[in-house]
Amino acid sequence: MAGFKAFLKSGHPPTLFASFLYFDFCFAIWVLDGALGPFLSQEFGLTPMQRGFLVSVPILAGAFMRVPLGIFAQYIGRKWAACIEMITIMIALSYGAFFVHSYNELLFMGVLLGLAGASFGIALSLGGGWFPPEHKGLAIGIAGAGNSGAIIAMLAAPPIAIAYGWRMAYLAGAGLMLPALLVMFFLAKEPPDRVTEKFTHHLKVFGEKDAWVFNISYILTFGGYIGLTNFLPTFLHYEYDIPLATMGKYSAFIAIMASISRIAGGWVADRVGGIKAMLVVCVVVSIMSFYVATLPPFYLVIPALCILFLALGAGNGSTFQLVPLRWVGSTAIAMSLIGEVGGLGGGLIPNVMGYSKQHLGSYQYGYIVWGVLAIGIFFMYLVVKRRWESTWVGAGGKAVHHEEKSYDTP
Repeated sequence: MAGFKAFLKSGHPPTLFASFLYFDFCFAIWVLDGALGPFLSQEFGLTPMQRGFLVSVPILAGAFMRVPLGIFAQYIGRKWAACIEMITIMIALSYGAFFVHSYNELLFMGVLLGLAGASFGIALSLGGGWFPPEHKGLAIGIAGAGNSGAIIAMLAAPPIAIAYGWRMAYLAGAGLMLPALLVMFFLAKEPPDRVTEKFTHHLKVFGEKDAWVFNISYILTFGGYIGLTNFLPTFLHYEYDIPLATMGKYSAFIAIMASISRIAGGWVADRVGGIKAMLVVCVVVSIMSFYVATLPPFYLVIPALCILFLALGAGNGSTFQLVPLRWVGSTAIAMSLIGEVGGLGGGLIPNVMGYSKQHLGSYQYGYIVWGVLAIGIFFMYLVVKRRWESTWVGAGGKAVHHEEKSYDTP
């Protein structure tokens, strides 16, 4: 308890809370079409591939929007960028509730929902910006636990759709954004870590080898989380015949595992190092992905998915314990870039699963792809470990306090 009190005193808890709430409610909106997938499929008569593409559109759109929003935030401030984003999301949801009447219009609405997914880099950078290096992992883990918004969507959207229709779920989402907007406006303060370098300096992050190590890693952890979470209702309903009324509860129970372990992953990475933590994550993700791909009985697949999501969440926290140590002055840009590529990876899963179901008869091949990817990333971390430890992090990926170990120089 004393350690947690020291953690809180080292930063600005109101900003951390505002960042969590902002990301939490935005995440709920981002996966809303996933939670409503079976309802939308029934109304518009979608094929398995159309279902997969529909679920992937908000993920892909959100991924593409992350870097532009991160750059925008770097210049006007993360707090104000978040406020503008939330107002725009509320307008978009109101549009969707009244003006979507075809599959193509539904896809366009998916693009608008993607704006909510762009919140990632701002939320984590804003929430962790007030905290010193030794507490970055925990602070960013708490802000990143806003991915628990998926639980809100999975629990709330199906009952609303059953009782009032799926359009009302869009309107409810618009109302959900209002408290997050008010908290951000009144409680959050812009952290002192914002650096107003030239635009070209921030863009250097895109060409660095280390950025692409994190990009590939985050495809596995966050891409796996958002892709699988968004597709869980469809997977459980069509592969295991889970009723519409209960599929959301099972999906929420599984998704909450990643939110819990994201905080724990950041905390563990602060203590043992993000590199060591990621090596363990890769092993667990690989084993569980291959097991779920066998499509075991329902009473076994739920525990297996829970373990898989625990590992994915811990991987998210571990990855972003390392990122602010590598790019001290360009954290928002770096997080947005890595989050963008990770989100693009997440967009692959629904499409692979939809193709697999339509042409091969089951959804299992999406899990096989993720198991193979985890093995590859395990060896990737083994390759970069020695170089990173000799330049900008301590043993295993722990934070260091030596100025000479910072690469983030003009």
